Amino acid sequence: METQITDLFGLQIYTEKGMFIGEVEDVLIDVDAKKIESIIVGKCNDQLFELKNYKGLKIPYRIISAIDDIVLIRHLPGAFTGGSSIPEE
Repeated sequence: METQITDLFGLQIYTEKGMFIGEVEDVLIDVDAKKIESIIVGKCNDQLFELKNYKGLKIPYRIISAIDDIVLIRHLPGAFTGGSSIPEE
């Protein structure tokens, strides 16, 4: 399945444990290797980051588990603290 890079912009990003991280703001491409290097997160979850002048987050493409209606990344213990998650049913 192929996806246009522009389709990624604005997608919400969650960890596999349901923690909301933010939205895809940009994509960093390694032109020489012809692959996506990382995604840039905008509209970050304020509960995860305590830095006042924090402007964004760069997530390496290798930790992305899936991309569809949302971007799903591997949950890295200790990488994020707090945050909202998807309500359990």
